[in-house]
Amino acid sequence: MRPGTLQLAALPPLAVYVHLPWCLRKCPYCDFNSHESAQGLSDEQAQTYLEALCSDLEAALPLVWGRPVVSVFIGGGTPSLFTPRHIAQLLSDLRARVPLEPGCEITLEANPGTFEIDRFRGYREAGVTRLSVGVQSFNDAKLHRLGRVHDAAQARAAVEEARAAFDTFNLDLMYALPDQTLDELAAELDELERLQAPHVSLYHLTLEPNTRFAVEPPNVPDADLASDMLDLIASRTRAQGWERYEVSAHARPGHRCVHNTNYWEFGDYLGIGAGAHSKISFPHRILRQVRWREPRRYLQEAPLGQAVSNEHEVARADLPFEFAMNALRLSAGVPLTLFTERTGLPLSALARARELGVAQGLLEDDPARLQPTARGFDFLNDLQALFLPSSPSR
Repeated sequence: MRPGTLQLAALPPLAVYVHLPWCLRKCPYCDFNSHESAQGLSDEQAQTYLEALCSDLEAALPLVWGRPVVSVFIGGGTPSLFTPRHIAQLLSDLRARVPLEPGCEITLEANPGTFEIDRFRGYREAGVTRLSVGVQSFNDAKLHRLGRVHDAAQARAAVEEARAAFDTFNLDLMYALPDQTLDELAAELDELERLQAPHVSLYHLTLEPNTRFAVEPPNVPDADLASDMLDLIASRTRAQGWERYEVSAHARPGHRCVHNTNYWEFGDYLGIGAGAHSKISFPHRILRQVRWREPRRYLQEAPLGQAVSNEHEVARADLPFEFAMNALRLSAGVPLTLFTERTGLPLSALARARELGVAQGLLEDDPARLQPTARGFDFLNDLQALFLPSSPSR
């Protein structure tokens, strides 16, 4: 609570992110903090990590004391390597230490491997309310090229099991895959339409640094073909009743992701687990934290109350960009009043960037909202860059 340079009238909603860092195999495109555990996890390994998470959470409680939690997201890695019993224990530990709001959304990431599918109902019984299934493709050749450990049949089976066990769930699907054609993408979308998931996240494959694909790049669609693919996705999903409410997120009515929406609206989140990030607001400042990334180091430090590897206060000059980088991912944007509420800064801090965005046809000319135009949505990086403190356009 030490003095800072901001003036927040109220604190934003708070979410909790829990990172479970292990997976069976590291995918060649993945730059997340994930670590291979080809034999899965033993009960002893899982219990040791759960205990470290408790220590991490307890050390962080003074930063969020008494604040209700609107959503919990358990990500990875492959969280479904942890059994339903482990997840039930994790959620029990969370409830004992932070107040979860009634109806709190609790999401668990899962992969479509056979043993993981068998656990879906158990996760629901453990308290998970929403599943996010990493399908990525319904094409066996593409799945093999992406290094996935499941096949298309398992992906379809996972969707059916998720539907049977959960009232809402998400499917992750990727496009612009190695050597993918427009017809192949159309076939993927045919499968998506048949399965009718309530929420779909469609991601453009990018070749990230420090991945195997960066070292051995595959032949991926060029910019023109990738643009045609995005146009096809937009038209097909819209026709089938999915609303593209965020750059990569498409939802049927009533199935938007609460947790991710809180990110995009510049809400707060407490991240626990190896490599997890936090953004915590106080009346006069906003704090960012990062936990130790390597699981072994995290397991050493968290029981000592030292899970945080580094932290910093967000500078006033950086807040317009940080806010815009999130809010402009939403197709409908956000009310301009949200900027003042979430940053403690006056609207004048956005004025110059807004003028440039409107002049360039990237922002709607709306005095009450910060909203990208259709063009701004397509050229989002250009639009977001206008809000940088040292933007050359400014």
